Amino acid sequence: MSRAPMWRAIVALGVIAASLFFALTQSARLGLDLRGGTQIVLETRDSPVVRADAESTQRALEVLRQRVDALGVSEPSLYRSGQQRIFVELPGVQDPREAAEVIGRTAQLTVHPVQGVTDKQDENKGAKGAKGKPAKDGSRILADPDQKGAFLKLGPTALTGEGVKDAEAVLDQQRMSGWMVNLTFRGQAGKDWARVTGAAACAPQGAPERRVAIVLDGKVLSAPAVNADVACQVGISGGSTQITGGFDREEARELAALVKGGALPVPVEVVEQRTVGPTLGADAIAASTQAALIGLALTGLFILVVYRLLGALATIALALYGLISYAVLVALGATLTLPGLAGFVLAIGMAVDANVLVFERAREEYLGVRTRKSASAHLDKPLSIGFNKAWSAVVDSNVTTLLAAGLLFFFATGPVKGFGVTLSIGVLVSMISALVITRVLADFAIRRTFVRNRPWLTGITSTGRVRAWLARRKPRLVHHRRRWLGVSALLIVVAVAGIGLRGLEFGVEFTGGRLVEYNTSRPLDVDAARAAVTDAGFPRAVVQESGDENISVRTGELSNDQQHTIRTALAREGGEVTVQRDELIGPSLGDELRRHALIALGIAVATQLIYLSVRFRWTFAAAAVTAMVHDVLLVVGLFAWLGRPVDSVFLAALLTVIGYSVNDTVVVFDRVREARHRDPAADLETTANKAVIQTLPRTVNTGMGALFILAALAVLGGDSLADFSVALIAGVVIGMASTVFTAVPIAVQLEGSRPAPPVRPKRGENSGPRGPLERRGRARDSGAVV
Repeated sequence: MSRAPMWRAIVALGVIAASLFFALTQSARLGLDLRGGTQIVLETRDSPVVRADAESTQRALEVLRQRVDALGVSEPSLYRSGQQRIFVELPGVQDPREAAEVIGRTAQLTVHPVQGVTDKQDENKGAKGAKGKPAKDGSRILADPDQKGAFLKLGPTALTGEGVKDAEAVLDQQRMSGWMVNLTFRGQAGKDWARVTGAAACAPQGAPERRVAIVLDGKVLSAPAVNADVACQVGISGGSTQITGGFDREEARELAALVKGGALPVPVEVVEQRTVGPTLGADAIAASTQAALIGLALTGLFILVVYRLLGALATIALALYGLISYAVLVALGATLTLPGLAGFVLAIGMAVDANVLVFERAREEYLGVRTRKSASAHLDKPLSIGFNKAWSAVVDSNVTTLLAAGLLFFFATGPVKGFGVTLSIGVLVSMISALVITRVLADFAIRRTFVRNRPWLTGITSTGRVRAWLARRKPRLVHHRRRWLGVSALLIVVAVAGIGLRGLEFGVEFTGGRLVEYNTSRPLDVDAARAAVTDAGFPRAVVQESGDENISVRTGELSNDQQHTIRTALAREGGEVTVQRDELIGPSLGDELRRHALIALGIAVATQLIYLSVRFRWTFAAAAVTAMVHDVLLVVGLFAWLGRPVDSVFLAALLTVIGYSVNDTVVVFDRVREARHRDPAADLETTANKAVIQTLPRTVNTGMGALFILAALAVLGGDSLADFSVALIAGVVIGMASTVFTAVPIAVQLEGSRPAPPVRPKRGENSGPRGPLERRGRARDSGAVV
C-alpha cells in the first residue's frame, strides 16, 4: 500500500496545527482604512544644497519620527518607500491639519540680532534678497509679531537649530505668563547665544536693537528684548533660554517637538493624504465578515447539492482554507486592508475552482470506466486520477491570477496593494486546501464501507444536470462562430462608444485633487449641501450623495484649512459633521498612478501572451489574449455607461478579470490540445466543440461559486466594495461567455488559416492504433485537464 495518503494526512494535520497556533496567538495588523486614522505620503525635494536621495530621505525619516513621537500618537508607523517617499500612518488621528502641519514643516530654526524696525516689507530687495527672502548671510526683513504692520530688520544668523540640545514645553509658574518653550543649547551654541544677547544688551532700553529674534521657517516666533540686568558684552550665560509668544499647551508642545526633532535635511511635499473615520472601518469589517460567511455558506450549499458527500468535505476544506489564509497573513505580518479583505473573500471562489476541477475530472473518469466495464466501478481510482490530472489544470488556472496579483503588488499603492497580497496568499492556500486537505478527507471517506456500498453519496457517479442537458441537446456552438464573433464585435462597438461619448469618470487617485465624504447628524439634501459648499467659496466643487445619506465633496487642490471651512459650512445646515473618508492626491502622484495603471495593464497583456505562447501555439495565445482584451473593454465600457468611478480599486478588479478570463480559456484549450494530440487528423471544429461541451460543467459550477461570493460582497460590502464587486461580477460573466463565443471561435479561425504543421511520430513510435496497455499508459501521462 502506498504511503502517500499517510504523508498527505501528516502534512495536512501539520498545516492545520500551525495555522491554529498563529491564529490564536497573533492578531491581524489592520490597515488604517479598517481601524481609522490618517496616512500621509511625503515626497522629498531637492534643496539648494542637498539632493533628495535615499540617504537624505532616510535622515528626514528619522527627524519625522521624533516629531510624530512628540505628538503622542498611539502606535504610529513611519517607513521609507523607494528613493524619495515617506509613509506616515497615524492611527486614530481624524483631523490631519495639525499632524500635516507639524510633519511637513522644514523646521529651520535660526536666531538673529534685530538691527531696526521698518514699515516696508520690500525694503530688503536687491543685494539683501527679495520679499523677505534671506540673503546669503541670513539677514532679512520679517513681520514683527508684537506690532501689526511693522517689520523687523534682522541681522546675519547668529545660531541655528542644530545647536539646540533639548526643547521642552513648560508652564510659567512664576510669572503666570502661560506656556513657553525651554531651550537648552549644546557646546558652541551656548557661547553664540551669550554673544548675541551680550551685543543686544549694549543698546539703550526700548531700542529695537536690544531685541533678539527667534525665527522658525521664515516666521518670527518671538523677539524679546534683553533684560536690563544683562551686562553689555556678557550676555545670557548658562546655555539655555525660553521662547515665549502667547502659546497654548498644544502650540508649545508642537514647537518643542519641531525644535527638538531638528530641521529636515530636505524639504518635503504632501503628495497623498487619506483619512478614514473610526466607524467606517468597523462597519467595513462587519460587512465584509458577514459577506464572507454568507458567501461561504451559499457556496458550500451549492457544491453540497452538486457533489453531495464530496461537496460537504470540500466545504470543510473551505473553512480550513479560511483558517490557513488568516494564519499565513498574521505570520507574515502583512497588513490587512479593505480591498485586501475583499481579496481574502474572493479567493474562496478560487478554492472552489480547484475542487470543481478535481470533482468534474473524477466524475468523467468514473463514468468512462463504468461505461467501458458495463459495471459499477470503484471510487478510489477515478478520484485518484481526478486529483492527479487536475494538478496541471489547477496550476494553469492559478498562474494567471498570480500574475495579476503580482502586478497589483508592484504597481498599486495604498490599500489596493493589500488586495494583491491577500489574493496571492489565497490562491496559494487554495491549492493546499483543494489538493491536500480535500484529498485527505475524500480518501478517508471513500474507504468507509458505508460509502463504498452507496457510491451515489459521493456525487461523482451521476452525470450531472448540465452535462446531461448538453448530452441531450448536443449543441454545435463552434459551428456558428461567425455569428458569435459578430455579436462580440457589436458589444465592443457599444463599449467603445460609451468610453468615447460619456468618457470615464476617473477617481481622484488618477486625476489628483481631494475627495471628502461627510456624515451629518441631521438629514441634508444634496442641493442644500451644494449651496452651502458654493457659499463657502467653492463653486466648482462636485457635491454628490454617497452611501447611506452621506455627502461627498470632490475638488481640485484643497488645503486642510479649506476642507475644515467646507465642513463648517455643512455643519450649519446638517448639524454635527464627521469625516467618514478623506483622500488627497497630489497632481504629480495622480499622473504617476495613472501611468502605473496603464503599465500594469500593458504588462498583464504581455505576460499572459508570453505564458500562453509557451503553453500553446501562437494562434491559441492570440485568441486567448484577444478574448481577454475583449473582456476588459466590455467591463470598462460598462462603467463608462453607468458613470461609475474608475480608480485603483477598479484597476484591481480589472486585473482580476484578466486572470479569470484567461483561466477559463486555458482550461478549454488544454482539452483541445489533448484531443488533437490523440487524433491530429480530426476536424478542429468538431474537436473544439467537444472540448467546450466537456468543460462547460466545470465553467458553470466554478462561475456560480465565484458569483455567490461576489453577490454577497456587492450587497453587504457597502459603497467601498460595491463597484469592485460589480466589475468582477460583470467580468466573471463576460469571461465565461467569451471563452465559448470569442476565444474558441477566433482560435478555430486562426488555425484554419494558419494550420499547425503535422505532428511527426517519434523514432520507434508506431503511429497506428495502440493496444489497451499503451492507451492506458498514454492516458496516465497525458496531463489532461477539464
